[in-house]
Amino acid sequence: EAGGRATLHGGRGMNRKLKARVNKTALWVATFILMLVICLPGLWVVLSGFRPNSEILAKPAIWIPLDLTLRNFAEIFGFGQERVAIPVLAYFTNSMVIALTSTVIAVLIGMSGGYAFARFRFAGKNTLFLGLMLSRAVPGIALSLPVFMIWSRLGLIDTKLGIIIVYVAINVPFTIWLIDGFFRQIPKEMNEAAQVDGCTRWQAFWKIEFPLARSGIASAGVFAFLTSWNEYALVSQLSRSTDSKTLPVGLMDFTSQFTINWAGMCAMAFIIIVPALILTFLVQKHLIAGLTFGGVKG
Repeated sequence: EAGGRATLHGGRGMNRKLKARVNKTALWVATFILMLVICLPGLWVVLSGFRPNSEILAKPAIWIPLDLTLRNFAEIFGFGQERVAIPVLAYFTNSMVIALTSTVIAVLIGMSGGYAFARFRFAGKNTLFLGLMLSRAVPGIALSLPVFMIWSRLGLIDTKLGIIIVYVAINVPFTIWLIDGFFRQIPKEMNEAAQVDGCTRWQAFWKIEFPLARSGIASAGVFAFLTSWNEYALVSQLSRSTDSKTLPVGLMDFTSQFTINWAGMCAMAFIIIVPALILTFLVQKHLIAGLTFGGVKG
């Protein structure tokens, strides 16, 4: 009888393990299919950047590339037999300058604001924080008309400075909210202990709190950079020439009244994607650590 019970329990244990493995395998398969569906449009754009326009427009569609080439990239940069008269280098420079500058400013303001909300008590603190969060609920495109009218009066249309100010205003509420969550996870006692040991408040912040919140600050910086790098709606209203046009807006230069240069557009889209992927890859350690560390608000 005892042996039968042992066999029965052993069978149930094997069934549980088998069921757990089946569930895990099914989860991995479902995740793989979902990620494939999500990534397929991006993969198609990347592959189309290395294909001739005739192959992209072929009917029926050619799903597996037959002729991979770098000719599209050579043409948009002014090389090759068929040159595309689009200043890609100027657009890339504008995008990099605008995205990096607005990100640095937004992160610095976010650090100051997030630290103030996490560590200090002052009148109207909750109201101000709520106002910042509500500002994130307003779609950027809804602000395009009033921003355009104000910027035109100030002479900021078609300038990098005007676009940078807009991107800083968009990113500051999010960076403050995100960085505030990370600083709340750091015990105040660590700062107080450092000051007791002779550190000033700035030294305690720089030597104790900043290193602990570095991952969260990096996460905020990545999100702010990607927002500035990929944004199209607002910058399309505020830019007019190569002095301020960014890469997303430059994509429209491949369209004409009757035709679209899909090969050149996809090649330029690939150029837009690569810096974002490189940045995410370089800071992925801090990004993952920052998101998991700040996942619970205090």
